[in-house]
Amino acid sequence: MTASISAISVENQETVLVEKLNTETYQIPAFNQAEDMEAKTREARAEAIDAYFRKYKMPLLGTGEKMVEEAEKYDLDWRLLPAIAVRESTGGIHACKKAQYNPFGWGSCKISFNSYEHAIEVVARNLGGENPNTAKHYNGKDTKAILLAYNPPSIVPRYATQVISIMNRIGEKKLPQANEA
Repeated sequence: MTASISAISVENQETVLVEKLNTETYQIPAFNQAEDMEAKTREARAEAIDAYFRKYKMPLLGTGEKMVEEAEKYDLDWRLLPAIAVRESTGGIHACKKAQYNPFGWGSCKISFNSYEHAIEVVARNLGGENPNTAKHYNGKDTKAILLAYNPPSIVPRYATQVISIMNRIGEKKLPQANEA
């Protein structure tokens, strides 16, 4: 709301200034509330991933926050990375034997990573279409198309369906907001 007052005394100028500052200050919580909601949604998603890993005693427990962070960074469904890891290695239980920290089966289990976090970063970047070497396979595709490129039906006939089923067990695509619950 904008108000214009042309003739104002010095005494009233202070009142108007205070009212203007108060009005501007009241707008800040609305912005902070949106940030708080995003943070709560991010936390809820990370906890849903970690709860799934915890339930089945999977080594990837504790990586939920990193998976959500990377999914957001590359505009991926937040459940995609954990679901692929569950399908490929039972969440790290049966990770690649000859490649370290590769719960995704990335590179046909011929590529090692420095840590699970590093693996999450690399796989997310590729699936998000941000690696020039693999962009032609993933760039601009929706989740199902990404999965069909990741493991084509000619190799694993029901792969996409299986991963999407795991995604749905991890949680709903859009978790309810705190004020919707």
